[in-house]
Amino acid sequence: MSEAVADRIRSEVEGNDVVLFMKGTPVFPQCGFSNTVVQVLTYLGVQFKGVNVLEDEEIRHGIKEFSDWPTIPQLYVKGEFVGGCDIIREMFESGELRDYFGSKDIALETA
Repeated sequence: MSEAVADRIRSEVEGNDVVLFMKGTPVFPQCGFSNTVVQVLTYLGVQFKGVNVLEDEEIRHGIKEFSDWPTIPQLYVKGEFVGGCDIIREMFESGELRDYFGSKDIALETA
């Protein structure tokens, strides 16, 4: 990965409290795994930025090297890699994800 690509990824990760590198957009996810994470975040009322890796081949491959994680989607919270679809789904189902966001001072807009 070039330093320019690493800088662009780092800028997204550090510049947004919650960022999801995904296939598609939050409004129109283009894979089931990305859709699952979007649905979880939306259900919890988490404000997040979606980065569509399908629009940029360098970001699509670079994010995997950046995180040392082989799959997309990838969720970052306050600069920290949290995980992909399976991890996010498991954390959500156990209640751990809601607690995690609370520990990071991320507002949840659910009742």
